[in-house]
Amino acid sequence: MSLPRRPVRVGVLGTGAVSQIVHLPILSDRADVEVVAVSDTDVPKANAIAARFNVKRVVTDQELLEGDLVDSVVISTPNHLHEAQALSALKAGKHVLVERPLALTARGVNRLLKAARKAGRVVMAGMSHRYRPDVAALASFVAGGELGKVYQVRGSWLNRKLHLNRPTWRQNREFSGGGALMDLGVPALDMCFYMVGYPQIRRVCAVTSMGDYEVEDAAMVIASTDEGLVITAEVSWSFFGSEDRQFFRVMGSEGSGSLPPLQVYKQLGGRPLEVTPHQPVPRGVENPYHAAYRQELDLYVSAIAGERDVPPLEEHHALMTVIEAAYRSAANGREVTL
Repeated sequence: MSLPRRPVRVGVLGTGAVSQIVHLPILSDRADVEVVAVSDTDVPKANAIAARFNVKRVVTDQELLEGDLVDSVVISTPNHLHEAQALSALKAGKHVLVERPLALTARGVNRLLKAARKAGRVVMAGMSHRYRPDVAALASFVAGGELGKVYQVRGSWLNRKLHLNRPTWRQNREFSGGGALMDLGVPALDMCFYMVGYPQIRRVCAVTSMGDYEVEDAAMVIASTDEGLVITAEVSWSFFGSEDRQFFRVMGSEGSGSLPPLQVYKQLGGRPLEVTPHQPVPRGVENPYHAAYRQELDLYVSAIAGERDVPPLEEHHALMTVIEAAYRSAANGREVTL
């Protein structure tokens, strides 16, 4: 009879919206996790958040990353801090979950990959969209070959235009690494690549448009492989509508699928037939956004226990290689070959 394992001691670095809405409530509710401490440069805010979630300690970033209070750190800070903070945590022997992106560059991701191997610790990129049930269903159709040879994937991630009294760190290139392409293009392209098993991208072409700030507020990216697969992604911070909008479509030689809502069609008997799996949502079930984060955090905790594997960091390296190529293409006005 095996003894129950000790709860994973977790520290949350950064107490912004994502930490308040998903990280802290989900982790605090787990019997196999103990949220030991939080840290934020805004100490009064950190104190208030700690009190709300019954977290006993508010500490400095250095204490959380380098001390022995915790086994694992969840990093949800401005983008430019991610790499250095994750490296510090790994050097101190901690497991790390980092909200996207892991680093601002592919080289930065590679440094984290090497540090994770050396430390023998789990490093996971926060890509919660992968864990939505509709995404899992469509990905299974693709992986099973039911749509035939996939020749096109399209992703669209459009956020409503915000009228800010003053820019946040996301509108500051030094802190964010970029605008809508870094903020929305990273998850949009990851979703597209994930759907088709992260193919080897050879060519990247992109255009961006500037808005009210020093970073782009919209971008279009076209990425292609030597085998003829074309992946396109459009992202924007300037969408006018009642709500933010996401759309993904996979087209193959024998069928196609899109979401949301999930719809799958296959060529059967010489004509397209809908084969969308029924996904009932019982009353009282949490919304898909929250549920996806719960699945992501469950995978992370299980990986720390050695029970499951997190997605390989090589995928995030490939993703950031494409993001960097897209910025070069947009700046130079021509296609980039990888």
